Amino acid sequence: MREALLCTKNPHKVVEIQQILPMFRWVTLEEVGFSLEIPEEGNTFEENATQKVIFVKKHLSSSLLAVSDDSGLEVDALNGRPGVHSARYLGNDRDYTRKCLGLLSELGDTPFEKRTARFVCVVAVFLSSGDIFTFRGTCEGRIGYEMRGSGGFGFDPIFLPEDYHYEKSLAELSPEEKNAISHRGRAFRAFHQWVEQEGKRYGLV
Repeated sequence: MREALLCTKNPHKVVEIQQILPMFRWVTLEEVGFSLEIPEEGNTFEENATQKVIFVKKHLSSSLLAVSDDSGLEVDALNGRPGVHSARYLGNDRDYTRKCLGLLSELGDTPFEKRTARFVCVVAVFLSSGDIFTFRGTCEGRIGYEMRGSGGFGFDPIFLPEDYHYEKSLAELSPEEKNAISHRGRAFRAFHQWVEQEGKRYGLV
């Protein structure tokens, strides 16, 4: 099984991505002893994902294929916020119950039809040739009025995906159901499809 380095310190992402693409064994930064703080200073998901993978490759001597992702929640009624700042929304901590409740408070009694939102994920891949490719996935939906479900992570409990007719939150879906429609699932499957089509050209298969 081919190994690839996943440039994240988020354990939830590691588990989810391993489920999405089990044909790779995803090596974590912790496994290779990488402890530097990875910058996220871009204005777009593409910029952040690219910055992350370049930073890790610059500071880590490894022949492994390096892959990073940047993701976040765009809420139309909030002019696209929190967007690329989703992980730092209302602070740098990982208290997503507080973050979810804070976002719900911001939206207040905004009518349901105006609570449109999307999760976005961009995957960046750094090849041994020095080339960098990015792959984008989105999941359209709306923000509910309360937190629902115990699965998933992040803003999943308040996000009602269009694919399930806004009847369930992402946190109410099984991992298999979520991965089939999620922004991260779509972005990583786009990356895998590219590997199958172009992999030989770049020495990946």
